Amino acid sequence: MASTAAVPFWRAAGMTYITYSNICANLVRNCLKEPFKAEALNREKVHFSLSKWAGGKPEKPILRSDTPGV
Repeated sequence: MASTAAVPFWRAAGMTYITYSNICANLVRNCLKEPFKAEALNREKVHFSLSKWAGGKPEKPILRSDTPGV
């Protein structure tokens, strides 16, 4: 039988560790002074491509970004 006494607070709040980690990282980045803040925000950007497969071959990849406005 599992004990609930040792549950991390992020799990008790209904979050995953990734969500908790992203919230903490955003707070730290927002507390930085310039020029360090701009450098940290640039490192945060992520770009990736998606390819759908049809008939056993990949179609043209679509470039995606997780940053709004890009």
